[in-house]
Amino acid sequence: MNTFYSLLKNRRSTRKFSTQTIENDKIETLKSTVLMSPTGKNAKEWEFILVDDKDILASLAKSKEHGSELIAKAPLAIVVLGDTTKSDVWIEDCSIASIILQLQAEELGLGSCWVQIRQRKQKNGTLAEDSVRGLLDIPSHYAVVSIVAIGYKDESKKPKDESTLQREKIHMNKFQ
Repeated sequence: MNTFYSLLKNRRSTRKFSTQTIENDKIETLKSTVLMSPTGKNAKEWEFILVDDKDILASLAKSKEHGSELIAKAPLAIVVLGDTTKSDVWIEDCSIASIILQLQAEELGLGSCWVQIRQRKQKNGTLAEDSVRGLLDIPSHYAVVSIVAIGYKDESKKPKDESTLQREKIHMNKFQ
C-alpha cells in the first residue's frame, strides 16, 4: 500500500492528547509544511498563530459551545486565519492549509483535530471567531477559519474501514 494512502486511512481525529511536549524540530516541520500549502493565484492569504501557552489554550477551548474543549489538553494549537482582502478563495485556501497541517502531523506521529471556528457560536450567541479574535489580537480583516489542535495521541483508533466507503458517491462523466 502506498504511503499517502496509508496516511489517509490511518489519520483519525484525535481528541485526547498525552502530556508529552512536541519536539522543536517537529514544530519547525509543521511550520514549513503549512507555508507550502497551495493557494489560488499564489495569494498566500493565510496566516497562522501557534499557541502553546496553557492559559491561552484553556481560553481557546471555550471559544465555541461544542467541540473545542479538547484544545485545553493539546500541547499545541494552530489558529488558521485568512486575509479577506487578498483573495476571494481564502476559505478554500485556509481549509487546504488546515488539512495539510493535519496530514503532516500524522506523518510525524502526532494526532490532530480540526476545530471549526468560522460561523460557529458560543452558548451566549457570540461568534466563536470574535472570541478568538479578541483573545489573540487578530485584526478585523482576518477571518478565523479553524484551530488545529496537535499533540501526541493518548487514544488509539482503528484505521478507516474500506468496506464502509460510500462508493455510490463516485460518478463517471455525468451525475447518475
